[in-house]
Amino acid sequence: MKRAWIIGGVFLAALIFVALLAVLAGAGTYNRIVREDQGVAEAWAQVQNVYQRRADLVPNLVATVSGAANFEKSTIVAVTEARASVGKVQIGTGQLPTAEQMQTFQKAQDGLGAALSRLLVVSENYPQLRATEAFRDLQTQLEGTENRISVERGKFNSAAQAYNSHIKSLFLPVIVARLGGFQPKAYFQANPGAESVPKVQF
Repeated sequence: MKRAWIIGGVFLAALIFVALLAVLAGAGTYNRIVREDQGVAEAWAQVQNVYQRRADLVPNLVATVSGAANFEKSTIVAVTEARASVGKVQIGTGQLPTAEQMQTFQKAQDGLGAALSRLLVVSENYPQLRATEAFRDLQTQLEGTENRISVERGKFNSAAQAYNSHIKSLFLPVIVARLGGFQPKAYFQANPGAESVPKVQF
């Protein structure tokens, strides 16, 4: 009888030890997922920050360009409307976008980028505009901001990839992610046709 009690006690102790290890492993996995989730949120905040910087430059750019005599009004209107459409894309404060929201956000931002590109191309026909210090400064700031956007989008995608890989790759993280309600994060995608080599003609 004593031997049965000893075996039962050892079995119970082993069971408690295994359960404790599982809880500790689950807690560690949960903490790592939370850290990665916050890393994605931080990267998203930086993406929004640089896009906001670009949006803040647009009114100054439009005001500077509007001063040029006979400048194409349709180009200025297109930039103004594109900036307004960017402001309409609402993603809750402190939230990460869903795949659909990301697509809408990216489409609006791409529209503003295209309108700004047209504005800068058209400005080449106005030497007096290009000669102004205000326009040159704004153009330099805008080019720097576009580079920052590219860098921050890359960092966001890297953070999202690390998080998504972790919550989908191993048995325990998959279970903890499901129990914790953690969902995969959306990525920035290349624009359609970006895989094609551009044609250069002289």
